[in-house]
Amino acid sequence: MLNAKELSAQTWLERLDKSAFALPLLFALSMAETLIIPIPIEAILIPWMLSQSRRRWTIATVALAGNITAAALGYWLGALAMEQWGDSLIELFGGMQAYDSFAEQIRSDGFMSIVAVGITPTPLQIAMLAAGATGYSFLLFLLAVTLSRALRYYGLVLLVHLAGDAALRLWKRYSRQLGAALLAVAGAWLLFAFVI
Repeated sequence: MLNAKELSAQTWLERLDKSAFALPLLFALSMAETLIIPIPIEAILIPWMLSQSRRRWTIATVALAGNITAAALGYWLGALAMEQWGDSLIELFGGMQAYDSFAEQIRSDGFMSIVAVGITPTPLQIAMLAAGATGYSFLLFLLAVTLSRALRYYGLVLLVHLAGDAALRLWKRYSRQLGAALLAVAGAWLLFAFVI
């Protein structure tokens, strides 16, 4: 029998799955995670994939599409706006040292550097700006992002499939704590990035 916490998590997941806006919202959240919010979208993807086994591949594909769209925008932001707003953008997304380091990595081993950042939970913002600002090939950049994030999201589908019901029970039990922690981290990041 489900306790109150598990029931509310299950209700949330059912509402999410039945909403006509769920996939467009996921697309928008994936774009936001790539461009602005450095909190991995897996916090949404994992429970949704766990509870909706028939839609796992669709969920991963929509997240990937949002990510690729945002990466393309970030690349062009780096290419077109770094001269005018570069210092502000760089400080917002990790600082000059991180930018300089990644710009050098792109010059020496661009494709694999972008793939490595795309696979890990490391925010992609600095890589997008540096790739655009250094004039790295847009098509190779998109290929690297697509390959790395496809491995990440489709690998997550396989992991969720293998973890199955045990992982869903854990998520249901701790969903409120996880949600509160993620909101606190997002709030702290927004406060630090835009106020302090």
